[in-house]
Amino acid sequence: MTPSQIPAEERLTNLVVALMSTEIGLTKQQILENVSGYRQRIEAGVKADALEKMFERDKDELRALGMPIETIGDPTDPQDLREARYRIPQADYDLPSDIEFTDAELAVLRLAGSVWSSESVSSDAQSGVRKIRALGIDGDEPIIGFAPRITVRDAAFPSLQEGIDRGRVVVFDYLKPGEKECTRRRVRPLALVEYEARWHLFGIDVDADAERTFLLSRIVSDVKVTGQTFDAALRDGATDRALAGLAAVAQAQTALLEVTPGTEAALRLGRRATPATQGMRVPYVDRHIFADELATYGPEVRVVEPADLRDSVIERLQAIIAAHSDAGGAR
Repeated sequence: MTPSQIPAEERLTNLVVALMSTEIGLTKQQILENVSGYRQRIEAGVKADALEKMFERDKDELRALGMPIETIGDPTDPQDLREARYRIPQADYDLPSDIEFTDAELAVLRLAGSVWSSESVSSDAQSGVRKIRALGIDGDEPIIGFAPRITVRDAAFPSLQEGIDRGRVVVFDYLKPGEKECTRRRVRPLALVEYEARWHLFGIDVDADAERTFLLSRIVSDVKVTGQTFDAALRDGATDRALAGLAAVAQAQTALLEVTPGTEAALRLGRRATPATQGMRVPYVDRHIFADELATYGPEVRVVEPADLRDSVIERLQAIIAAHSDAGGAR
């Protein structure tokens, strides 16, 4: 299987399985050489620095999803991470000892467990665990009952990643918010980055001859990977530039929100918020996307400012009410 044929979701799942399979942790080199998704890229001749950057991005993404990845450094010099080991302690997933279940609840849990069994872990993931054990590293039995929560990527992701890996120009139709007609874009793809739980393409717009960032969810056509190549050196530092640009946009516009304590909204928004006298301030990149998110929280969130964001959230909530009213009338 070639690197481009291995979905990023599978690579992340394989990484989680590997990190949960050992108590003493794995070095970066052991991970890159044994975990499917990285190993194939080594075999394909991908440069070590590119693989290490991919691993760092994957770690950041998993941590953002709540995976407690531990970094174990040299005990005599904790700041020296050259031979650091990484692991996910399974103990962090153990249920508290004082939790009890009724017979009915246990039946439901058994049913759910039967859906996620050892067969649901990919053969590559199980193979990676066997290889890790072959290194002489203690590992647990195949992990059962682990259901990773990994963000679903847009359909455009695999083709865009292929364009990045092969250094090829990509072509797609892009629809900006508020516009009725999409535009054809020709882009030298340099990096795919996740920000605010959304995937973005960072690259050079060929026609504009300038760096641009595109939200993958606004790509409304299949992505065509063309035969036109570009210098792979353009990718150097692209991820950092993309994230810095998105962060700058987010810091330039913040929303003042009143959020009900103890709710899902408080948990999720609080991770990227700063306290305010009236609630919390949350930076955001795209008003339309942020309004979509806030609307899903319903009464848990009230937008104090800015007014255009508040109006956008209200529009979405009114559309939900209208849709349900129409459905009720149809019955």
